[in-house]
Amino acid sequence: MKINQVAELVGITSKNIRFYEDQGLIDPKRDPSNGYREYSLEDAEQLKKIRLLRQLGVSCENIRKLNSGDLSLEKCMSDRIRELDATHSNIEHTKVICSMLSDEASGLQNLDADKYLGKIRDMEKGGVRFMNVNRSDVKKRRSGAIIAAAAVVIFMIAAIALIIWADGIDPAPKGILIFMIAVFGIVIVGVLIALSQRLKELKGGELDEADKY
Repeated sequence: MKINQVAELVGITSKNIRFYEDQGLIDPKRDPSNGYREYSLEDAEQLKKIRLLRQLGVSCENIRKLNSGDLSLEKCMSDRIRELDATHSNIEHTKVICSMLSDEASGLQNLDADKYLGKIRDMEKGGVRFMNVNRSDVKKRRSGAIIAAAAVVIFMIAAIALIIWADGIDPAPKGILIFMIAVFGIVIVGVLIALSQRLKELKGGELDEADKY
């Protein structure tokens, strides 16, 4: 099956499927004649399982562990129930603060933010979470992309410096020298362009959209 066919069969989008392939959750075979992905019924069943687990809020990392056998389904579900219990508790505490604001505050202009921020800090000390987890995840992804790109760029710059240093000791034909420096320079530009696109995706929420059902 082609990607649009399996997407319709499973009830997700092609973007979803590509996202899961990038995450290593599915690995369809390719048609040797043209290199296109060919999805089997087994791939479709795997995608249905992924869809179910993701709708239950199971992380891609845990799905990978389930696929590899490093995590049992029973343990995964038990952990998820505990997470949901904690989330429910956090929601209830958030509702308490909202109720306080509704009952006690006489308007935004007269709102004593310090009073309620203090209550939130006290609750957070007890384990309650008010922070936006998705925002935290995006921040981690952004940091990871920047660090990876910086490492590649630094390596390429070091390689260029080494080439120039070696040329100073044992001069090479100028054409070859320029060609090698240009290759590394192109790699640097490509990495920076890829980083820019990645940051735009994170900022625009495109990866989050691909992770939805």
